[in-house]
This record gives sequence, structure tokens and C-alpha cells, in this order.
Amino acid sequence: MTDDLPHTLRSDALDNRERILGAAREVFATEGLNVPMREIARRAGVGPATLYRRFPTKEALVTEAFTGQLRACHDIVDEGLADPDPWRGFCLVIERICGLHARDRGFTAAFMSTFPHAVDFDAGREYALEAVAELAARAKATGRLRPDFVLDDLVLVLMANSGIHAPSPAARVAASRRFAAFAIQAFQASPQHAPLPPAARLSPVPPVIPVAPARTATAAPRR
Repeated sequence: MTDDLPHTLRSDALDNRERILGAAREVFATEGLNVPMREIARRAGVGPATLYRRFPTKEALVTEAFTGQLRACHDIVDEGLADPDPWRGFCLVIERICGLHARDRGFTAAFMSTFPHAVDFDAGREYALEAVAELAARAKATGRLRPDFVLDDLVLVLMANSGIHAPSPAARVAASRRFAAFAIQAFQASPQHAPLPPAARLSPVPPVIPVAPARTATAAPRR
């Protein structure tokens, strides 16, 4: 029984870690990165102390939660670079990167953030951006990509793509596909206006209703 105890503890710790990461990915994907750590612990079914023992900071949790998405991002840009047609490879990257970010809004926020202590995550993001810059240079050389394209244009596209609101994940991905087609046409040196993917039903963005400040009670005048 004593010999089994360390193995049991290791299994429990691994199970807690996976539950925390699963809950974090789910809540970051639907609600962004501003969800409190205590809420993530509640959804994972663990106590806050357990969460902080595994992930001492929100930064550590975010970077670990999106390691898989960053790896998928690398695979996409590598596939684009490997295409013998730079313009086709560039279009593939735009389409698939937008789709990846549409499926996980939290990843967009993580990708755009700077984590001073997450060296591996920051290096992975820089690799992806440098690869896209190289692919863009090749596409410009073919005359298909407009010469004034800059890498910040891709960042702008990702920021706009992350703002898509739709009633379901499938509708959000469909809307992202159409949006990517618009972006690709805008990036062409000589737009050909190919047919767009079908439009998706979107959800209206809820208005921000200002809340009037509460009145401060005043003391009754002394008689």
C-alpha cells in the first residue's frame, strides 16, 4: 500500500493538471483571457490552492493552455512556405490562420499578448510572424501580392477576425472563412473578385449600457 501511494499522488496531480488545462481552454475560447483564476478552478473542480500550485500565474496557465494551438499555427505557416506557389501558400495561411483563431478566441488574445516570462511562447509567435513575412516577400516577388502589404496588415486581420460574434462555433468559423476571402481579395495586387464563401448568420454585439453613478446620501441639516 505504501509503495502505491506515490504513484497515486502522481496520477491525481496529472489528472488535476489536465482538468485545469481543459477548463482553461474552454473558458478562454468562449470568454477571453479575463476570466478570474478562481472561476477556472471552479470549472475544473479543484480548489484555488491546487490551481496556483500547478500554475502560479495567469501567464503560466495561458501559455501552457495554448501550446497546442501555437504548434498548429507553426504547422500552417510551414505548409504555406512549402508550397511551390508562394501566392497559393500565402492564401492558405490567411484562410487557415483565421479559421484557427475563429475556433478559439482566447488564442487570438494570447497570440497578441506579450508575456515577459514565457520565452518559449514569445519565440513561437515570432517564428510564425517571421515565416509569414518571408512568405509575403515571395508572394510579392510573383506580382500577386500587393507591394504595400506589411505584416501589421495580417495582425489587423486577426484582430478583426477575433471580433466576429456568431450564435455557434460553426457559424463563427463560416463567417471567418468569408472574412478571410475578403481579406485575400484586398491583398491581391490585381483583385479578381472570385465568388465568396457563403455568408453566416451573425449575432449582434450587445450594447454597452452606461450605469448611472449611485447617489450619495446627504445628512439631514441640523436644526
